[in-house]
Amino acid sequence: MARTIRIASAQYPIDELTSMSAFAGKLARWVEQAVVKGAQLLVFPEYASMELARIAGRHVSRDLHASIEAMQYYIADYEAEFANLAKRHGVHILAGSAPTRLADGSVVNRARLFTPHGETGSQQKQILTRSELEDWGIDAGTGLCVFDIGLARIGIAICYDSEFPLIVRAMCNAGAEVILVPSCTDTAYGYFRVRNACAARALENQVYVVQSCTVGEADWSAAVDHNSGAAAFFAPSDPLFPSPSGVLEEGTMNAPQWVFATLDLDVLTEVRKDGDVLNARDWDLQPGASELPPAKVVTFK
Repeated sequence: MARTIRIASAQYPIDELTSMSAFAGKLARWVEQAVVKGAQLLVFPEYASMELARIAGRHVSRDLHASIEAMQYYIADYEAEFANLAKRHGVHILAGSAPTRLADGSVVNRARLFTPHGETGSQQKQILTRSELEDWGIDAGTGLCVFDIGLARIGIAICYDSEFPLIVRAMCNAGAEVILVPSCTDTAYGYFRVRNACAARALENQVYVVQSCTVGEADWSAAVDHNSGAAAFFAPSDPLFPSPSGVLEEGTMNAPQWVFATLDLDVLTEVRKDGDVLNARDWDLQPGASELPPAKVVTFK
């Protein structure tokens, strides 16, 4: 029997919600829609959490730093909703990332993964955009992980991180077969930067890459006021895959929706061994290429 995993990638709208119960209802509906379609892993985008700042009032959500502070109050309840839904439906969920204050006082952009068995893991964003550094005051994260969820081995490259080949390469050296890229881009320019990076990472590592994104306008938010993009699934361009472009599935630009794909991991293995080209194998033939320390492997039940 082929090794496959069915993934749902969200084009997630930033809505004006005024209570945690309203958020919980919205999230439950989204998760149920994906589960009905057979999804085993659900991917939510970068900074999807920031819609919760509106619960504290418009005077908070219209202030960037006040919004980040508000998230420290809401984050435990926010993550609990994802954990409960993962258990209830028997699925894995990558929650939308959130600015998270650590014990040392630093604030990182962290995405947390929830399993059906109550286990969790997290990945911090490694390289920050100018806006995150200069406006948000977010700190660079540390450590790279690959999560073995049984169905597949996955890595998480949060938005801008996908634009840096060595970050994803370290995950692939540790055995990643699927790279999840939760993103939040306010213009089409930003969206296409991430999209093009996803396609490149799929090509050079011969892995699947899954992009999720925020969509819609939210003039009440200083953090996520403009959101542009489309969720998509990328594979290497090889005759063993159905699309010469490498784009397996892609959503309608800026439309709230789930995008689904069933990824065949055995085909990926075959392409790495006997594809038209062998990019993953030939990585070290590049002038100046050196062996990277691999990411840490976290194994779930």
